Amino acid sequence: MEKEGETLQAWKERLGQELDRVVAFWMEHSHDQEHGGFFTCLGRNGKVYDDLKYVWLQGRQVWMYCRLYRKFERFRRPELLDSAKAGGEFLLRYARVAPPGKKCAFVLTRDGRPVKVQRTIFSECFYIMAMDELWRVTGEARYKSEAVEMMDQIVHWVRKDPSGLGRPWLSGAPASESMAVPMMLLNLVEQLGEADKEMASKYAELDDWCAQRILQHVQRDGQAVLENVSEDGKELPGCLGRHQNAGHALEAGWFLLRHATRKGDPELRAHIIDKFLLLPFRSGWDPDHGGLLYFQDVDGLCPTQLEWAMKLWWPHSEAMIAFLMGYSDSGDPALLHLFYQVAEYTFRQFRDPEHGEWFGYLNRDGSVALTIKGGPFKGCFHVPRCLAMCEEMLDALLSR
Repeated sequence: MEKEGETLQAWKERLGQELDRVVAFWMEHSHDQEHGGFFTCLGRNGKVYDDLKYVWLQGRQVWMYCRLYRKFERFRRPELLDSAKAGGEFLLRYARVAPPGKKCAFVLTRDGRPVKVQRTIFSECFYIMAMDELWRVTGEARYKSEAVEMMDQIVHWVRKDPSGLGRPWLSGAPASESMAVPMMLLNLVEQLGEADKEMASKYAELDDWCAQRILQHVQRDGQAVLENVSEDGKELPGCLGRHQNAGHALEAGWFLLRHATRKGDPELRAHIIDKFLLLPFRSGWDPDHGGLLYFQDVDGLCPTQLEWAMKLWWPHSEAMIAFLMGYSDSGDPALLHLFYQVAEYTFRQFRDPEHGEWFGYLNRDGSVALTIKGGPFKGCFHVPRCLAMCEEMLDALLSR
């Protein structure tokens, strides 16, 4: 046990030092002092290569800065909070395409003019996360009102009337559900309900609904997690139905573990660990080169996505969180060893010791495919969230 404690302590220090380096990278390179908000299209050394602003990444960075400010004494720095508030005000002014309508843009110009809209809920989801965290660190009620109003709009789109998203109804399109939608809603339920009994009560039924919808993605007699299923929880035909994304399953796994903790349900926890942690890892881990394959076909056919065999930063970040949380909740040493396995690979392959932050996109053999540190999909979120959450969990384990 003493040696185990030393290993946990060493990883806590390693993660903490890396978190400091990652935050410093974004603080130095991403802030737009002229217009507010953040640049996320950053090259290897942090140089801005495109000044477009992606709303979901703006929301993620505001959330991340506020969460660090709120949870870590060493990040309780005025410049971090000021940058988060500037990002939040940029979102309030420009994120919505046609106020008072709630639909948010996906991409904005540097000065906030809309460029592109996606017919999904994800820009809006991270708008909510940003506003709720801003309320928690500033105490300003207007931020909470923004978060709750947008949440209620998203729930309406998802559960009652999706027409506001702008997707046309097409007679040949299957009535499918991506796991990403109930996943994100479950994450928002936790965000809004943290230490807030009124919000937790308001969204209690939604909490259970989201978990049930995610759990129905376990298919093939419990032997596979599929990314897309029919609305009534059945397997879909074709490539859409056979599609697997191990990173998403693992991320859903730790969202569900939090849900099981809220419910006080150890049987559900054991089911989640088996189906959403161990199962995706066994199928997704590359036996030849290590790391998690990005996409798979459940029948072993060749996936159609060009990037299917690449190794991306975020599935590995989510796997680190999932396995450490699974160990923290269950005490199963096998999960701790999987955390070590993923973390060692991740630090060895993704981390950039020269310029800071992590590479996001590797080839199958672990060599760097893209040298960029940020873009339309990678911002200040998965890496620092992983490092911060794992540092917190290790601190709690060492305090037991």
